[in-house]
Amino acid sequence: MNFPLKDKNLLLIFGITLFVVMGVSSILPVLPSAGRSLHIPAEKIGLILTSFTLPGIFLTPFAGIIADRYGRKPVLIPALILFGLAGFSCSLTTNFKTILFLRVLQGIGVAPISLLYGTIVGDLYSGKKRLEVMGYSATVLSLGTAIFPFIGGLLGEIGWQYPFMLPILALPLAALCAIYLDIPNPKSNETVASYLKKTALIVSSKEALILFGMTLCTFTILYGPIITYVPILSDTVFHASPSRIGFLFGISSLFTGAAASQLGRLRKTVSVRTMLCFAAIFFCAAMVTMPIPHTFWLLAIPISFFGMGQGLSFPNLAAKLTGIATIEKRAAVMAVNGTVLRIAQTIGPPLFSIPLLLGGISAVFYTAISIGVAMFVLALNCPSDDQTEN
Repeated sequence: MNFPLKDKNLLLIFGITLFVVMGVSSILPVLPSAGRSLHIPAEKIGLILTSFTLPGIFLTPFAGIIADRYGRKPVLIPALILFGLAGFSCSLTTNFKTILFLRVLQGIGVAPISLLYGTIVGDLYSGKKRLEVMGYSATVLSLGTAIFPFIGGLLGEIGWQYPFMLPILALPLAALCAIYLDIPNPKSNETVASYLKKTALIVSSKEALILFGMTLCTFTILYGPIITYVPILSDTVFHASPSRIGFLFGISSLFTGAAASQLGRLRKTVSVRTMLCFAAIFFCAAMVTMPIPHTFWLLAIPISFFGMGQGLSFPNLAAKLTGIATIEKRAAVMAVNGTVLRIAQTIGPPLFSIPLLLGGISAVFYTAISIGVAMFVLALNCPSDDQTEN
């Protein structure tokens, strides 16, 4: 499938996709140094992530309902503006409580963004093309998670505050989306009660619950062992600098992008169910091998396993979820998935602080193997590929 550069919608979707990951990826390399500068113990540094993801648990469903009833752009544009202003403001203070408050505001902004980029792809494409586009969007997402830690690590060499300045770039993107983004809007005359009832039936179906469960597993592993504790492992065991930590995450993202970019080709010979099973296997392999290396750069092996799993998991889940609902209810379905995702992001860091305190850093990764096994079981029961097509 060819994507001409003159396709302004596609380019803007890719831009929106990048900001989905900026709020976390760009600050990962400076979490240890920020903790030292702000005198935050290791078990509390995850609050910088949790405060950002927590608002999405409560606000994402409302954002989805509003986007279904009134259109995508009236939700997207204000969200980008809030994300940019609140995120940039974090760089202007050294008070930990103020940073957490601003991260909450930034999280309020990112909640609609994270559900709308996939929703818009679902609005514009269908069938195998939708999976291809989801794969390409995941590749862009992966490029962001590769580039932002690298940029954040370089900026972190100057000072931990500098990566927090990057969200200001969301403001010009908001202006471009307001002027040039051209997408279909839902058209429905049904009552709110009817809309909510029919949406509830969709999200409570067996197919949806299995997909939501796999989303929960994927992002619990991502935001627990990987995003929160790989930097701590790198810093405390290997004394790695922010730029080296950022480069390590870049390796993971490159493998994610490589896997996601090939989903269209893989789909010709391999079912989505099989790809999701392999994603769970890669996650387990990453958790088993993460505590083994005795030198920093050998962490590239388990982090690459995780990257492959991520590339096979998230775009396939997103494509199947956008296919179980029509345009009039698609944002709400993706909002429920976004809420599940935010729950995983929020519980991941504190959940794995328990094995950290009880058994050390290795226990974090060995405990996470159980999450990978649970995802594999769910993947085996994933609906067949022809059951989710709207």
